[in-house]
Amino acid sequence: MTLLTAVFAAVTCTAIWYTSEKARTLKVGLLCWMFWGASLMWLVDALTEYSELRAAYFTPEPADMLNDAFLGLSVVALALVIWIVYVLAKDPLGVVRKSVSDEVSGKENTGAQEA
Repeated sequence: MTLLTAVFAAVTCTAIWYTSEKARTLKVGLLCWMFWGASLMWLVDALTEYSELRAAYFTPEPADMLNDAFLGLSVVALALVIWIVYVLAKDPLGVVRKSVSDEVSGKENTGAQEA
């Protein structure tokens, strides 16, 4: 499940990045690299586990599948948080900078009106 979750996230993210200029501006490519990296990691993990278990690999317990699904969703959520922090720090559209400067200039104008 972790491999499927990461691959679906990687494919979806890559399609969004490829079709949208704004997505490229917002550095969605970084998110693609994280998802494809996780997919590659879990592919190696799946191949290693298959080499040990053989046919038993394809009959996991429901509890194991649920745990893997939660792990996959947790990794997707963590990647999204990392990407959001990166975008806010880089501020490619200048939204944070404008918001902060508007807030500072609003406080200065209020102080000037009180004096």
